Amino acid sequence: MPAMTEPKLIAGNANRPLATGIARRMSMHRGMNVDLVNARVERFNDQEIFVEVYENVRGEDMYIIQSTSNPANDNLMELLIMADALRRSSANRITAVIPYFGYARQDRRAKARTPISAKLVANLLTEAGVDRILTLDLHATQIQGFFDIPVDNLYAAPIFSLDIMHHFKGRMDDLMIVSPDVGGVARAREIAARIDAPLAIVDKRREKAGEIAEMTVIGDVEGKTCIIVDDICDTAGTLVKAAQLLADHGATEVHAYITHGVLSGPAVGRIEGSVMKSLVITDSISQPEPVKNARNIRIVPTAPLFAQAIMSTWNGTSVSSLFELETLQPIYEGMYAAV
Repeated sequence: MPAMTEPKLIAGNANRPLATGIARRMSMHRGMNVDLVNARVERFNDQEIFVEVYENVRGEDMYIIQSTSNPANDNLMELLIMADALRRSSANRITAVIPYFGYARQDRRAKARTPISAKLVANLLTEAGVDRILTLDLHATQIQGFFDIPVDNLYAAPIFSLDIMHHFKGRMDDLMIVSPDVGGVARAREIAARIDAPLAIVDKRREKAGEIAEMTVIGDVEGKTCIIVDDICDTAGTLVKAAQLLADHGATEVHAYITHGVLSGPAVGRIEGSVMKSLVITDSISQPEPVKNARNIRIVPTAPLFAQAIMSTWNGTSVSSLFELETLQPIYEGMYAAV
């Protein structure tokens, strides 16, 4: 049965523009004004985090919108403390909406005496009082199993598919979807299947961590417009090398669709100086001006997706329907009406 109260949104400092966008989209869905709950998330002089909620949340269905992006530890602590504040204020249900789930790359013990930090973060969120997780493109889908609470992992693939069909209209037969490594084949294959395009793989061999000894292309990319698909772009070193390799193998154009634009260190300069004609990222991470102003970086919004997902979890309807283009296209109709 649908909840008796309206869903209420609260946001930390990690990505206020996305939180505001989600509230605006929900206002359109509900036909009534949906605002972020009035609260303050501040720092003491020693940088301890302090949270105070100014509105009554007793019995409410609360949604905390907070990515755990850079600075990851600060944003994670904000999320945990907000959850604790809401739990102690008798909120009925607390859903953590985490567009970018940090620490997801540490999902197994790849070497001796290393942590599984993704599991630790899962434990922390549960102990803080979070009842449900809503996130986007987990780096490793098995992280859902680290939680003993429901986890809804949304996918950027349907949004990217709409964007590709819109921006490459009339050139679809020339497209080749490329996975930048063997581990990302499933993600790339998903988009390839959606747009009916062939698939190629960039295979990397590493002699030691952080250094690529050799890269080879599996598949014929000559004369193709290649689209690299991945979930995270950090320093962009591997991405830029993969793009150059594809160009060297005869690709006419190289583009990239990456869900989470971490873009740390020299990433923006590398991307602007690369052969890539465009890099498309989502707004799961709030981006600084250099990223927004980069000549070949474009950001697509996720607020329509998250707003609909929040409405679905609130009223007990299907979230998985958002994985289908037939459901998602009307939500993004203003952007991709011509698809």
